Amino acid sequence: MKLRDDWQFRGLVHQATSEAVLDRLGAGGVTAYIGFDPTAPSLHLGSLLQLCNLRRLQMAGNRPIALAGGGTGLIGDPSFKAVERPLLSKEQLDANVEGIREQMSRFLDFSASAGSSRALLLNNAAWLTTISLTEFLRDVGKHFTVNQMIAKETVKSRLDRDDVGLSFTEFSYMLLQAYDFLRLHLDQGCTLQLGGSDQWGNITMGTELVRKMTGESVDGLTSPLLLRANGEKFGKSDISNEHVWLDASLTSPFALHQFLLNSEDEMTPALLRFFTFLDHETILNLDEATRTAPQERRAQRALANAVVALVHGDDAARAAERAGEALFAESIAELDEATLLQVTADAPSSTFSRAELGAGMDAADLLVRCELATSKGEARRFLEQGGVYVNNIRIDAATPVDLTRALHDRYLVVRRGRRQLHLVVVA
Repeated sequence: MKLRDDWQFRGLVHQATSEAVLDRLGAGGVTAYIGFDPTAPSLHLGSLLQLCNLRRLQMAGNRPIALAGGGTGLIGDPSFKAVERPLLSKEQLDANVEGIREQMSRFLDFSASAGSSRALLLNNAAWLTTISLTEFLRDVGKHFTVNQMIAKETVKSRLDRDDVGLSFTEFSYMLLQAYDFLRLHLDQGCTLQLGGSDQWGNITMGTELVRKMTGESVDGLTSPLLLRANGEKFGKSDISNEHVWLDASLTSPFALHQFLLNSEDEMTPALLRFFTFLDHETILNLDEATRTAPQERRAQRALANAVVALVHGDDAARAAERAGEALFAESIAELDEATLLQVTADAPSSTFSRAELGAGMDAADLLVRCELATSKGEARRFLEQGGVYVNNIRIDAATPVDLTRALHDRYLVVRRGRRQLHLVVVA
């Protein structure tokens, strides 16, 4: 399939400086770059669309450049930010760049065997921290008027707020990003910058700088931002409002799988198109499944499996899916302790002493203690109806619950019905 058809099907194009951009990318041989913000030691789910776009470009025979903002990160991009970002030290940024380097290699081929499509990972600190201030102002700053700069939406949104304003440091950011494009064009023959739609103003500053300083034409292309129903960028947890990270030590494969599995029906079609490499027919079939049988969550399951496999590998995706299924199956006993705690992280919990469970606890008392029943009478009814489980094994009123049932010698997962869970921790 032609790249143009695929990108249009997936809705990947929001703005472009030229209608011919997709055709050139489809023909291959284009050097294109995307900048990544290294203000954390890991990329997050919000970065995944652009990583996938670079991968799509490389698969079509183009050369992708992933540009880590070790230099621009010292300033901070003000684009549609309510307040100025805290400034990080050079040492912090260098460490963060190293942290995301390994993540990039899961998406792009940096090996010599990729030939002319070999991906590059560059750091703009190489030129932004070495150019002198006077040289930068003379060679770059003279090409733009303040009038142009304050007309950009990214700047206007802050200037219109008397309580925040915009520092000169942040105001200069768009010039630094424009200089990135110039350097990549001169040094690497780069002719295209990609990014999210919030980067359009910065990208067009770069295309203009290249044209003014070289007389040559380069292009920009943006993809739409993924916004949730509340207007927030997609990629943050509902519970903590923290980013969902691509580093397994910050967000486990299971947590990532569960986050995507719980995606809203309205967002899932776009997520399948943006974050996966599933073919068009499969995606359309999943769209139909969401319309006709949303309770089965087939599309969300396919999304979660595909993204975790892409980010962490097939084994991690299978393990995450099994862990999710184990939450309601006897195979919960097969989970290691760390995974067990992950799958029960959202459940209320309480601590019981070993003495309390040593001789066995009445099942009805256990339900009341876990607040899964309001009284012993109600608890007995639940038990008689056959809807009470310990570690996903049905129990009855006649059988006491003791330490022999404890997982890892200290956990009991008590469940009433399909969804009401309680984790007992034995001290």
